[in-house]
Amino acid sequence: MTALSKAPLTEELLDIRGLHAFYGKSHILHGVNLTVGKGEIVSLLGRNGAGRSTTLKAIMGDVATRGSVFWRGKDIAGLKPHQIAYHGIGYVPENRDIFGALTVRENLVLGLKRGGPGRWSMEDIFDLFPVLRERADTRAGVLSGGEQQMLTICRTLIGDPDLIMIDEPTEGLAPRMVEAVGRLLARIAERGISILLVEQKLVIALGISHRLYVMGHGEIVFEGTPADLMANDGIRSEWLEV
Repeated sequence: MTALSKAPLTEELLDIRGLHAFYGKSHILHGVNLTVGKGEIVSLLGRNGAGRSTTLKAIMGDVATRGSVFWRGKDIAGLKPHQIAYHGIGYVPENRDIFGALTVRENLVLGLKRGGPGRWSMEDIFDLFPVLRERADTRAGVLSGGEQQMLTICRTLIGDPDLIMIDEPTEGLAPRMVEAVGRLLARIAERGISILLVEQKLVIALGISHRLYVMGHGEIVFEGTPADLMANDGIRSEWLEV
């Protein structure tokens, strides 16, 4: 995949300032600053335990926080997850959380936007990932791991978010499905939906991201374009490479 050109920041959707997060007495995030503009794909990189998943949970209101999470200029820190989702932020957790006893179609119906149609119809979703149309009346629990990941992303999309946060979408997938996920994310961004992506595979992040952040020990240690990161051997060796 080829890296995208930088998206024009015509509108800043998400602006995190001085974000701290806690699990009980454990202090996980230490003053994280991060922005996502309209139509941008922004990746959050780092080793396991760096705080990437916690950052998404903190934005979504799933953990105790201190600091500001501005969404379209309004501080939404402290709101409950369903209130944050109502504002237009979608979240795809690492564990997928599909309803295995329900069909693919029923899973998608659960994600439909409340109060009227959004930008994504059921047919749009099936066009985006045709395998889901073929499996529409199949129980989701028998899908492959890659198909379940696609279903989870599409179920979030059908709720019509302006920003979708996705945690490790390619974890444990076969190479063919990894490529399919990468293509899906690029097509989502083409529709003007912003993406904040936590991704372990550097080649995926470099190939689809407009900007990248690298985390270490609960802090942002690097911000730049894919080209900036590839030119910075020190950051890659210290914070990303095994």
